[in-house]
Amino acid sequence: MTVEISDVSRLTNKVIREVERAIVGKRPLLEKIMAAVLTTGGHVLLEDYPGLAKTLVAKSFASALGLEFKRIQFTPDLLPGDITGGYVYDATGDAQTYRFQLRKGPLFANIVLADEINRASPKTQSALLEAMQEVQVTLEGETMPLPEPFVVLATQNPIEYEGTFPLPEAQLDRFIMKLSVGYPTPKEEQEILRQRRERQHDAFDLEQVTSDDELLDMRQAVEKVHVNPDVEEYIVTLVNETRRHRQVAVGASPRGSLALLKLARAWAAMRGRSYVLPDDVKSFAEPALVHRLILEPDLWMQPHAADDVIADVVRLVPVPVIKEG
Repeated sequence: MTVEISDVSRLTNKVIREVERAIVGKRPLLEKIMAAVLTTGGHVLLEDYPGLAKTLVAKSFASALGLEFKRIQFTPDLLPGDITGGYVYDATGDAQTYRFQLRKGPLFANIVLADEINRASPKTQSALLEAMQEVQVTLEGETMPLPEPFVVLATQNPIEYEGTFPLPEAQLDRFIMKLSVGYPTPKEEQEILRQRRERQHDAFDLEQVTSDDELLDMRQAVEKVHVNPDVEEYIVTLVNETRRHRQVAVGASPRGSLALLKLARAWAAMRGRSYVLPDDVKSFAEPALVHRLILEPDLWMQPHAADDVIADVVRLVPVPVIKEG
C-alpha cells in the first residue's frame, strides 16, 4: 500500500478523533504525540501530576493505532531482566527435554508505557537505552530486534523526589519530546464526569483506525516531506544558540536538531503539506529542546527556567521567509 501525504493527514485526524473519545480537551497534546509516533525514535516523556490521564493517553493511542501495548510500573526493586526478559530453565517434561527458554519481557511490544520511570534505579533505567536508540535488546550476548513500530511513552511526577532517581542526561536525550498534560478546564472536567456517567463503567471501547503496517507506511511518507535549506539552517541556528546562551551550561546536542527536523516534517504531513515551514519548527522548539539543556547552577531551583531560555532563543533567531506552495 502506497501512502501519500494526504493519506497521512486523513488517517492521523481519524486517530486523534478516536483518542479524543477518551481524552477530553487535550487536542494540542494529542497532535504532538501523534507527530512523535510518526517519527522513528519518537519516544515521549510525559511529566505531570498524578491523575491527569497520562496512562490513558498511551493506552488510547495503542488502541486507535492497532498496536500492541505493554505497561511497566517502575519501582526501586525492578531489575533490568524484568523489562527485557531472559532465559528461564524449563524443567517440565522428561529430563531429555530440559532446556533454557526465552521469556520475552514487556519491552517486546509496539507501545511501551514506562510508568513513573524515575522510581527505578539507574541500572534498570539503562536497560531502556539500547531499546530506545537501536530498537533492539541484547540478552545473553544475543541481539534481538524489537517489533516495529516501537515507541516508549514514559511518565514521571515532577513534585515527588523521595525515593526517585533522576534520569541521566544520556537517557533524557533519547526522548524526542518532553510534554505536560495539564489540568482540564472546569468545563472539560464536567464533560469528563458526564461521559463517565453515561458510559456506566471506567473502560473505553475505542475502535482501531490503522495498523502497524499502515503506520510504517505513513512514516515512509513523512520521509518524503521537503525541507528547504533555509529551514535546515534555521533549525541548526536555534540549536546552536542554546549552546551559546549565557544561562546554559550545556546546550542541546545534534540529536536535538534531528528531533526538530523529524517533528517538523511530521507536523507538515499531518496538515497535508509536502514541505516544512518555519512555524512547524517553532511549534516544537520548546518540547523538543527543553529537556536537553543543562542550565547554570543558579537557575536549577527556578521553575520554567529552561522554558524561558528556549523562548528567548526563538525570539532572537531570525525566521527565514519561505513561500508556501
